[in-house]
Amino acid sequence: MKGALRHAAMIGALVVAIAASSRMLNAQGHRSIWDGVYTEAQAQRGAKLYRGGCAECHGESLEGGEMEPSLTGGEFMWGWSGQSINDLFERIRISMPPGQPSSMSRQEKADVLAFLLAQNGVPSGEVELVGRARVIGRIAFEAEPVR
Repeated sequence: MKGALRHAAMIGALVVAIAASSRMLNAQGHRSIWDGVYTEAQAQRGAKLYRGGCAECHGESLEGGEMEPSLTGGEFMWGWSGQSINDLFERIRISMPPGQPSSMSRQEKADVLAFLLAQNGVPSGEVELVGRARVIGRIAFEAEPVR
């Protein structure tokens, strides 16, 4: 019995330590997509770019196509949850649009990503999303806001 109590106390202490370190990481610049990581103007630019370079495959309403995934809704959000927003940005940067990934600049692809976030109900903020790994690699992609 004493061993079980000691084990439970150690697990409890570990859980508290993990939660505290998570809060410290957030205080040190780790953010979430729900912290307003793009601007409304950027999402509007991204909408135009999306229509010109992405909608043909992914649909006007981001619903996906025969072979292309939907870019909105629970499946999309939960599919990227737990990763950094840079992971999604890199997927877009190196492979979209298919066969022509260099047809858009890094910043234009960041604008498209801002549009995707807006279409998924992620709130805008005061600072534009940039296509630099050292900046956006610290932004967590979470399917829903952490309370």
